[in-house]
Amino acid sequence: MFYGRAVSSPPVAFRAMIMFRRRVAGVTAAALDRFAARARRCTGLKGKANVLITGDAELRRLNRRFRHQDKPTDVLSFPSLNGAAGDIAISAAMAARNARRLGHSTADELKVLLLHGFLHLAGYDHETDDGEMARQEARLRRTLGLPAALTERTAPATRRRPRP
Repeated sequence: MFYGRAVSSPPVAFRAMIMFRRRVAGVTAAALDRFAARARRCTGLKGKANVLITGDAELRRLNRRFRHQDKPTDVLSFPSLNGAAGDIAISAAMAARNARRLGHSTADELKVLLLHGFLHLAGYDHETDDGEMARQEARLRRTLGLPAALTERTAPATRRRPRP
């Protein structure tokens, strides 16, 4: 789905393709790739994932196109229908702002957002699951040594909606 400068991960059962459209100071593709492999194992996610690190404008465009919300966001996940894990898009600018506001590094914020995206690809949905994703994300954040999870920083999950 995404196009840009890509860095492939080392050969493992799970592969991530990390693509930077926006560079992030202090963050290397190799380090993010190593974290992606660890996070994938923790979430039980199978298949290949593409990860796009880009800017607010592109996240806003994707959010408008796929979620019908005309605003930028920090992370979007796009599950695959063909056996791959799917795609994740992260706003580097929003990650940097969140990191400053919350008092941790942008590298850590990118990892928090990547973990959040992986959980969505694994089938979790904090908007409909009565806190199940938030609990899982908090547990994995502790396991992976990350600062406050995305779902811990946002409003409580809404009441469970019936699943189709």
